[in-house]
Amino acid sequence: MQIDWIHFTPWPSLAGGLLLGLAAALLLLSSGRILGITGIVEGLLPPKAGDAVWRVTFVLGLLLAPVVAEWALPAGLISTPRIDASWALVVVAGLLVGFGTRYGAGCTSGHGICGLSRLSLRSLVATLSFMFTGFVTVFIVRHVL
Repeated sequence: MQIDWIHFTPWPSLAGGLLLGLAAALLLLSSGRILGITGIVEGLLPPKAGDAVWRVTFVLGLLLAPVVAEWALPAGLISTPRIDASWALVVVAGLLVGFGTRYGAGCTSGHGICGLSRLSLRSLVATLSFMFTGFVTVFIVRHVL
């Protein structure tokens, strides 16, 4: 295995991880809520009175952050992702992720970031399960198929 040094981004990745951790801690400390993207979006369907504003604001922040970062940060600091897959494959993958988050009662951010930081055994099992499944899937797609 070789590291793709051209696309290796340890400093932006570290900064992103620190910001995620800070956001998770601030949401938990300020409102007692877990930063799980699936749960936040699911809470909008249907929205409950008095609960929708922070959820909509959070989702808008997720959607607008890349646009603001591209505008505010120096050129070349942000790379455009390249997806080597058809739209059909991307849609199927998205549906499988959605199924997995419902089946696992949470998503990678809810279990992997917030659950593990709270020492939740359920989140540890969920995180190990989706990481192992991801490793196996990549191995099969890249080396078997």
